[in-house]
Amino acid sequence: MACKRSDRPNVIVFFTDQQRWDTAGVHGNPLGLTPNFDYMAQCGTHVYNAFTCQPVCAPARASLQTGLYATETGVFRNGMALPQGMTTLAHPFGAASYRTAYIGKWHLADEDPVPTHQQGGYEYWLGSNVLEFTSEPYNTVMYDQQGNAVKLPGYRVDALTDAAIRYIDAHQEEPFYLFLSFLEPHHQNHIDDYVAPDGYRERYTGRWVPPDLAALGGSAHQHLGGYYGIIKRLDEALGRMLDALKSLGLTEDTILLYTTDHGSHFKTRNSEYKRSCHESAVRLPTALCGPGLDGGGRIQQLVSLVDLPPTLLDAAGLPVPDEMQGRSILPLLHGKAAEWPEEVLIQISESQVGRAVRTHRWKYSVVAPDKQGWRDPSADHYVEEFLYDLEADPYELTNLLGYESHQKVAAVMRERLIRRMVEAGEAAPTIEPAPSRPSGQRRVPEAETYA
Repeated sequence: MACKRSDRPNVIVFFTDQQRWDTAGVHGNPLGLTPNFDYMAQCGTHVYNAFTCQPVCAPARASLQTGLYATETGVFRNGMALPQGMTTLAHPFGAASYRTAYIGKWHLADEDPVPTHQQGGYEYWLGSNVLEFTSEPYNTVMYDQQGNAVKLPGYRVDALTDAAIRYIDAHQEEPFYLFLSFLEPHHQNHIDDYVAPDGYRERYTGRWVPPDLAALGGSAHQHLGGYYGIIKRLDEALGRMLDALKSLGLTEDTILLYTTDHGSHFKTRNSEYKRSCHESAVRLPTALCGPGLDGGGRIQQLVSLVDLPPTLLDAAGLPVPDEMQGRSILPLLHGKAAEWPEEVLIQISESQVGRAVRTHRWKYSVVAPDKQGWRDPSADHYVEEFLYDLEADPYELTNLLGYESHQKVAAVMRERLIRRMVEAGEAAPTIEPAPSRPSGQRRVPEAETYA
């Protein structure tokens, strides 16, 4: 079937919260949790190496709405509202005569219900600023644009999905941009637990444990069963949405992005679930499908969350605002990767004021010892914190900082980090190298230093 509106395809963002990349079958998870996501990735475009630019809720969400790093949006930690006048994705889509809608968790305002002027320019609104505080897994309460409470039936994942499908059905004759933002698989805060639908936790308790969690423990054995059960239900919701699009004849006329804000390390890297530089917190399951994206294959380049907003606009045929710091991945689908960055930048707040840079081979992070992550957005002085060889140690269990054999690698990564920070609008900091220590038999061939 040909696209009915190839010049203005619909756009849907299916956005989860706190989902590890390795929950997906296409990333090696053996439990069959994500057949619908896996289908999307295999038939559409799989962004195999996708990373958050800020491993905590509000900053990552601000970046996905704006295409800007957290230090540019001003939302560098939770509890901060997106500044008035900030351009979100709703604005360019709305200017192109799209109907725009937001359903679910927002986390970019300073109160609930979210006042109209803090709703990011979306025309239709059914949401909650901090959904984990206004609802529970079987008691979904959100608010309409006027601030009226709306209670939705069903498990929370299903309640939001039903609302999204109703919106799609009501707007199938006009181009729409819909952002569907789940709380799941984030934990329910007041009980510090991952509450799956009835009967789903039991399916997965005591099953496969990722190697980092098997080695480091944390709360994994307590929480993985519920976490996996939630992800199974999310994937079923994705399947229901794909079925709805198919039944309405919109499949070939709709761009769909599946991604998340950050992962979960289950209290193995700090005292809670995120806010660290580690793959468990920063790597994202990400795929797109629809016109111009079907059959795109697997993208191996490193892609940041800030690259997804310009990608959506570009795929819809709309101009990308000059102020966006990310770049569209569409050229990568056509073999035009010559100028694509070799690394991604990660800014870390709340748990620390930290910065990290990741290449295909290496992960390097620094921390500001005299700054507080809740108070300070950045620093002018950092000390080295971690260096990982992701080829030999993909689950980041051995910190190589200070080894004589890896000092050249650290120096190269230090330069890369400073350069990327400056490109993101930060001032160039000083970075204090880690103390030297003997490396034994370890060595790094010159060619691998720059990998």
